[in-house]
Amino acid sequence: MSDRPTFGARLMKLLGFAVLATALLAMAFRAPDRPLESLIARWAPPPSDFLELKLPGGQVQLVHFRDEGPRSDTTPIVLLHGTAASLHTWEGWVKSLSATRRVITLDLPGFGLTGPSPLGDYSDDAYGSFLWSFFQQLQISRMVLGGNSLGGGLAWQYAARHPEQVAALVLVDAGGLDLPSAAVPAGFRLPDSRLLHWLAGVFLPRPLVDRSVREVYGDPSKVDAALVDRYFELTLREGNREALTQRLAQRTPGRHVELLARIRAPTLILWGGRDRLIPPVAATRLHEAIAHSTVQVFPGLGHVPQEEDPASTVQAVHTFLHSP
Repeated sequence: MSDRPTFGARLMKLLGFAVLATALLAMAFRAPDRPLESLIARWAPPPSDFLELKLPGGQVQLVHFRDEGPRSDTTPIVLLHGTAASLHTWEGWVKSLSATRRVITLDLPGFGLTGPSPLGDYSDDAYGSFLWSFFQQLQISRMVLGGNSLGGGLAWQYAARHPEQVAALVLVDAGGLDLPSAAVPAGFRLPDSRLLHWLAGVFLPRPLVDRSVREVYGDPSKVDAALVDRYFELTLREGNREALTQRLAQRTPGRHVELLARIRAPTLILWGGRDRLIPPVAATRLHEAIAHSTVQVFPGLGHVPQEEDPASTVQAVHTFLHSP
């Protein structure tokens, strides 16, 4: 008789290898949610602070924020981050601006250490309501408002609706328009499947996060392990992955474009020339729609120019703020 294994035996061996490989992958990429307390030491050292913000209906939102620079500044600079980011994206700008200006940064609901919204509403309108409540609680009646990507879209919508509060506007690769993307980060391309969403809440391959961050940089070589650690660990904050899924499902780009004509604040529009998520043509559209606006494009930078090259980009802000 032949000693060659039967087809059934070979099949069982292959299935065994497949099960082993799956188990090894599961062990390698399993990434359970992390409680807020486990992340504070590394990602919320001083001057980080937390406040309990009262929301409509009696709900309370815990908010991670930083309030830096001279408190005597009666028109603070408030900076809003983009999707899946955090207040840390502004650290380079804050270091420069806070020498002479009060600068406030915060983690928006669903991201960073602020975590998910108790309302489960991640629409632009819900974020606008959240910002109004946040400014009221901090007693900020007048500000320079800036934002990147999602935060930029929220900033121009807020400036249009509350012109009495916004002295000047800084838009950095701002969202809110309905324009096609040349490329979307891998972490945002999850098909609408309950199984895949469940898997995304259990597993998070660090290489996927690494790839997603590199895709929004004009020069991917600037992305180092420490930067990937930040995005990776803050994504694991309890509730953030589900919140990201809900935010992406609730997006309505272009819905509030008519508000642009109502903006009266002097506006600086900054853009990365290599932004493939929101292409530079969006800067032109915003400039055409906002009456008192100027544009500066940084040819070698990507979607997060304030993070990729804070020194060059913040200099543009200094010039803008000191212009007549």
